[in-house]
Amino acid sequence: MDVILETRSLTKQFKGFTAVSDVNLKIQRGHIHALIGPNGAGKTTCFNLLTKFLAPSSGAILYNGRDVTGAKPAQLAKDGIIRSFQISAVFPHLTVLENVRIGLHRALGTSFHFWKSDRTLHRLNERAMALLEEVDLAAYADAIAVDLPYGRKRALEIATTLGMEPELMLLDEPTQGMGHEDVSRVAELIKRVSAGRTILMVEHNMNVVSGICDRISVLQRGALLAEGTYAEVSAIPQVMEAYMGTTSGSLVGSH
Repeated sequence: MDVILETRSLTKQFKGFTAVSDVNLKIQRGHIHALIGPNGAGKTTCFNLLTKFLAPSSGAILYNGRDVTGAKPAQLAKDGIIRSFQISAVFPHLTVLENVRIGLHRALGTSFHFWKSDRTLHRLNERAMALLEEVDLAAYADAIAVDLPYGRKRALEIATTLGMEPELMLLDEPTQGMGHEDVSRVAELIKRVSAGRTILMVEHNMNVVSGICDRISVLQRGALLAEGTYAEVSAIPQVMEAYMGTTSGSLVGSH
């Protein structure tokens, strides 16, 4: 198994409360891997540890076999770990194309060079338009970002994230607050952009998880409860009980 990201006994405590407890994850390269669990399970804390917004109390994080436990968030981003929907800023009063172009500047390390000439900026347009094509937003290139429907804004965030050339994308609740049509569109988009990349996502919508994820890790009270394919974890009584309060039924349809 080609592991791109691994945690070893990852633990985070807050004044005596253990939010993440001895978690061992192995994220396989090229997979869409979901981190799921009921509210308060420690999913967001785990994401914050992986992207270095929090420092672990103990344990280790390895990326491509290298210990990155002490790395800074900016260094991880430079190395190819990009967290979308949290990091990637959408500027509401710029056009869709301009937003993606700024994402490309960030990848080049020139994000604050807004005084560059229009001719210089337009050199990035071809790549920006290619990214918009990839997320079905080419027709919206000249639209102002604030005017986009909610699901399209999420697609724009994915496009700006892709502009930073991620090797590993971390998606934090990518379909939260969406209607059914937008959920289906964004799930299909995630599946499409996963080609040649690895995606780790926190997601409550089990229809999305069952439909696009190769592997699932289930957290409960900060600890790893189960791991496997959707079929495998959904057949475990403890997982059903954690989600539904019962050992029978189906995870699909639960949030």
